[in-house]
Amino acid sequence: MKKNISYSILALSALMLIASCKTKAPEIEGYKLMWHDEFDGKKLNSSYWNREVRPAGWTNHELQAYTEEDENIYVEDGKLVLRALQFPLKSGSFYYTSGKVQTSNKVHFTYGKVVARAKAPKGKGLWPAIWMMPSEDKFGNWPVSGEIDIMEVLGNETNKTYGTIHYGSPHAQKQGTYITPEGTPDFSDDFHTYEVEWEPGIFRWYIDGNLFYVENNWFAKSRAGESFDYPAPFNEDFFIQLNLAVGGDWPGKPGPDTDFENAKFEIDYVRVYQKEHYDTNVTKPTVTVPEPDENGNYIHNSFFAYDEPLNDGKDWTFLTASAGEGKATIANGSLKVETVNAGTVAHSIQVVHPGINMKKGTKYRIQFDAKAEEARKIRVAITAPEVNWTRYFPDTETDIGTDWKTYTYEFTMNYDDDPFGRLEYNMGKLGSTSTVYFKNVTVTELK
Repeated sequence: MKKNISYSILALSALMLIASCKTKAPEIEGYKLMWHDEFDGKKLNSSYWNREVRPAGWTNHELQAYTEEDENIYVEDGKLVLRALQFPLKSGSFYYTSGKVQTSNKVHFTYGKVVARAKAPKGKGLWPAIWMMPSEDKFGNWPVSGEIDIMEVLGNETNKTYGTIHYGSPHAQKQGTYITPEGTPDFSDDFHTYEVEWEPGIFRWYIDGNLFYVENNWFAKSRAGESFDYPAPFNEDFFIQLNLAVGGDWPGKPGPDTDFENAKFEIDYVRVYQKEHYDTNVTKPTVTVPEPDENGNYIHNSFFAYDEPLNDGKDWTFLTASAGEGKATIANGSLKVETVNAGTVAHSIQVVHPGINMKKGTKYRIQFDAKAEEARKIRVAITAPEVNWTRYFPDTETDIGTDWKTYTYEFTMNYDDDPFGRLEYNMGKLGSTSTVYFKNVTVTELK
């Protein structure tokens, strides 16, 4: 079936908004310009944007209070600036303010191409984002009615950006990442173009015109267990949000070197394009269930017989978060994990392997050999990245010695079937930065 575009603002109003901008946005073949803001006026256009006011700690344990003050939100040199400010307190700690704007009840739409050009700030604890939220919680409160993240950058890792959707009950997410090529300006060095194509049953994320992530598989289920037809919840109106957060669960607190004189998220423009028609007759893709190898093992490259990329999200992947710094390499039949900074949480340094088909009621065995340059602890788990990070095999602290030793764990899967289970080795904030080695890793079903 074909569906005409349903504008959530009056067509006449949309035309007036477009005409009021001094800068002409370029045409894109196959699309019509629905709305845009080039920020070429002297102040933020209140016909488009709301200044959102929120207290510190309102969400994600973020430290900033969002204000409507011009020192946090202003237009300068054809750009919107969202600025984070730091104020010392008598206690020795700090109070932070910042800016957030959104188009709720002013500009919202179903499906389209959203294009924004922006420059992120650098500094631990700074967290700029371009994202979208549903105009109505038709299917239930967050995350059931969805969230679309076009761009997120952590101030301590400004060569990396994230594209994400959140949905479901329990909370699930799908996420892609893009890392700027070595020797090129990162997301704080220069302006980059962030783009998402949102169509019935599919999302595509781009950086500077380069496709880096595609997603077409999600679900909609309420907290009461009611399921909604695909492609819900991403078949309803969403609006746009721009903000600069400070601190929170993901980026962690600002560091002493975070430069608040330059803690500015600069947005050059935001543009929304739509096609004349969208085909809404889409079906949910069939999930390919991972199969074990001939030995019943779900782990690929189990014996580290060959090198492989450790940053592509496939098979073995090395991850850092929350101020963690380190590297992982494969050589001589083992995986070597080196830690420079243990970060603030256990998963700040992490090696993972996806694709473990978890079946309710089935018993599994995890087995691996490991050693460390100095005795230390690691944390082992099998988790559910798509089901609110449920721990199918709970976080288990393991003492690793300086000699090779075989470690074995057995457990029964007590949750609903999930073909997207993930083995995790966590080596972040666990009391040591000692290098760890792994080999002979297996995850098998026990009959």
